[in-house]
Amino acid sequence: MATEKYGAGAPGSVEALKRVKATETEWDARLSAARQDTETTLQRRRAEAEAAVKAAQLEADRQRTERVERARAETSTEAEAIVTEGRTAAGQAARGEGRRPVDKKDAILSVVLGSFGKD
Repeated sequence: MATEKYGAGAPGSVEALKRVKATETEWDARLSAARQDTETTLQRRRAEAEAAVKAAQLEADRQRTERVERARAETSTEAEAIVTEGRTAAGQAARGEGRRPVDKKDAILSVVLGSFGKD
């Protein structure tokens, strides 16, 4: 009699199978919804990450361009100062007014030897 009470032919077993099937269907739907939600979230996060990376790259490019322009301006100003200083030094050297005694050689020699040349 155990077969009739718990076997496939028992009247309650069809209802139990229906409940199991309904539970499986419910959990399949929940799993499907969870997978869909996870996939949607993953796609959104990937898009956000790509946008953040692009924004960071654009900002880095902007900062690099700004720094290069600033460095060019600084370099140009420094180069102009060096050229101006060189021109000034060249002009002074041509007139015998340089910074070093060698630059003033003719003036010094004329002062020192000036008295010898008149005798």
